[in-house]
Amino acid sequence: MTLQTMNSASYPLNLCHLKKSTLIINRLYILFHSIAILILIFFRISSILTIFHSKNQPLIPHLLIFISELTLSFIWFLNQAFYWRPVTRTVFPERLPEDDQLPPIDIFICTADPRAEPPLGVMNTVISAMALNYPAGKLTVYLSDDGGCPVTLEAMREALKFAKSWVPFCKKYGVETICPEAYFTSEEDVDEAMVDGREFGADKHRIKEEYELFAQKVTMMSDSESCIPNKDHSAIVEVMVDESIHDQRKMPLLVYVSREKRPYHPHHFKAGALNALLRVSSLISNSPYILGLDCDMYCNNKNSAREAMCFHLDPNLSSSLAFVQFPQTFHNISKHDIYESQLRCFFKTLWFGMDGIKGPCLSGTGYYLKREALYKLPLTQEDIHLMEVKQCFGSSNEFIRSLYKKYNAKVPDCEKDLFDESLHETKHLASCEYENDTKWGNEVGFRYFSVTEDVYTSIHMHCKHWISVYHMPSRPAFLGSCTTNLNDALIQSTRWSAGLMEVGLSRFSPIIYGPTRMPILQSFCYAWLALFPTAFISLWILATIPFLSLLSHIIIYPKVTDPFFLVFLYVFVLSNLQHMREIHSIGASLQTWKYEQRVWMIKGITSHLYGSAHAIMEKLGVKEANFLPTNKVVNEDEVKLHQMGIYNFQTSSIFLVPLCSLVTLNLLAFVVGIIQIVFHGEYVDAIFIQTFLTFYIALMGYPVLEGMMLRKDKGRIATKVSCYSLIFSVFILFLGKFLVAY
Repeated sequence: MTLQTMNSASYPLNLCHLKKSTLIINRLYILFHSIAILILIFFRISSILTIFHSKNQPLIPHLLIFISELTLSFIWFLNQAFYWRPVTRTVFPERLPEDDQLPPIDIFICTADPRAEPPLGVMNTVISAMALNYPAGKLTVYLSDDGGCPVTLEAMREALKFAKSWVPFCKKYGVETICPEAYFTSEEDVDEAMVDGREFGADKHRIKEEYELFAQKVTMMSDSESCIPNKDHSAIVEVMVDESIHDQRKMPLLVYVSREKRPYHPHHFKAGALNALLRVSSLISNSPYILGLDCDMYCNNKNSAREAMCFHLDPNLSSSLAFVQFPQTFHNISKHDIYESQLRCFFKTLWFGMDGIKGPCLSGTGYYLKREALYKLPLTQEDIHLMEVKQCFGSSNEFIRSLYKKYNAKVPDCEKDLFDESLHETKHLASCEYENDTKWGNEVGFRYFSVTEDVYTSIHMHCKHWISVYHMPSRPAFLGSCTTNLNDALIQSTRWSAGLMEVGLSRFSPIIYGPTRMPILQSFCYAWLALFPTAFISLWILATIPFLSLLSHIIIYPKVTDPFFLVFLYVFVLSNLQHMREIHSIGASLQTWKYEQRVWMIKGITSHLYGSAHAIMEKLGVKEANFLPTNKVVNEDEVKLHQMGIYNFQTSSIFLVPLCSLVTLNLLAFVVGIIQIVFHGEYVDAIFIQTFLTFYIALMGYPVLEGMMLRKDKGRIATKVSCYSLIFSVFILFLGKFLVAY
């Protein structure tokens, strides 16, 4: 089924394709799986009632297993909203208006700590954004340096010098890989039939030498003692100007912004930085559209802006379209994606389904956003009282005027006095005090409250009846750097879990706040995003109660000869077959299924637990939110292990101890179960499911066992961690003995 959207000339700028065969399979799966779950719930309730009246078995193990099954069933039910109506999209950028009619775009790039986010990588992202295939005079690139590091500012000046050569080179030869580091690493071939081969070779050699000199300078600056974040400084706004460029608008404008930071003043993490950029940019360029990028997510598809405009300029979509979301893709994914760093589930499955409702969630980076969607007041309304506007947006008259003005197109060599005056005002807009007694972060701009500002902000946009679209071009629009070790993967997952649970536990929880303000299926999608970390409850129960019951000769699952056994078997097999079908549909191997199952268990036991606990403590006022940027520094030993598909267990004991304990205890219980089956054959009928569960957990945890007992490399599990896990195992056994006795 194809839905056409027509422009004024009766030619569509984009097409939306309903994935009909996938839709049918998904809905049949939902139907049959739902029936099976209802049967299992009936089995559990009847079993618990029987035990309660007969008192022939301990009740607590059965109640806990029932809680785990209900929790997983609820999360599964919410998750099915993503599968109800998946769609894909096609664009026709050649049908866009002429360049002089295209709208301008502001590009927001955020960096926070030069030690974790090396300036050379950040500058490559900046330069790639400047080289997009879009009218140079309509691009303004802003870098938010939340670290306030002088090295980053100086690196930007060097980046502008190199960009003077790089951008024209890309335009002249139609270079596809517009990130210089990626270009010279991949040695992309330009079709020499289209250009003078000798001239191209000479230009490329010259540009490569310039890049090597630029990279050397930035690297030397990064190694200096001054390359540290500054958390106590005034606002800095600098528009980069190179006097050798006669017409400044032949190159995208480059602006450095470091908002004021004070130790005693809350800064609201990335959302605060984005709101400062939103205000500052309104006085410099005030473009109607914004491209948001993480500092490591460089532009890989030079046409991404034009493809996004195929949606934003569609007359049938434009008035209600808030943003176009591109997938996050990564250049350092190995064929063994053991940490599930590519986020396959989200960007290759779930977001297509969300797009079929009212659009995907804002995903932190790689989005083209309409500036107006971040404002509360309807900007076309003329009878709004000035005081009402100031209470909402703050005291700056220049900023308020910008709300009702179109693109400023200010450049340093024209209207210089006016430009200097605006620059002075931008520092006021980037100050700590500006947001006091305003609605910034609450009703205006990117929302605070949660470190996952993208999800929280998009919930509010969709509740205001904005829509979004998801577009996955054949050539990835942006490429970033993924986590290549277990420590970074778990820290990142803990941060995301904490932020999502903050939303799930708030008065804006999508399961409560959403249904009356957005389509019910979309509210289920957001509810799943906010609540899926609660799966830690089920995973901890399933990782402990079955093996404790097995060791105590307590039967908590139906016998093999019981008809209900077939229902349990059906649920397990069908859910895994559906997972495998998803993976096969994107051309991935069955190895991906194994890695995703394992990572889901690891994160559920560790990061989802700690993230949820963090959110609950913050809700109770015990702990404040914190934000640690994911480390982007390349470690050759880590990369080598990652490429080989070997886990790097150099992480905190708080992550490893519960993993080691649970895997070891389940292996022990499996051995005990096998012994019981061998010496008491009649038990096989009663303990088959429990024995199989312990085997499955031990099998998925094999890398943990290998890291404890077999490996000798640096990435192994330290002996002291194994000792701690032994103590923790004894504690679990001691506590479990009392738990399963009642």
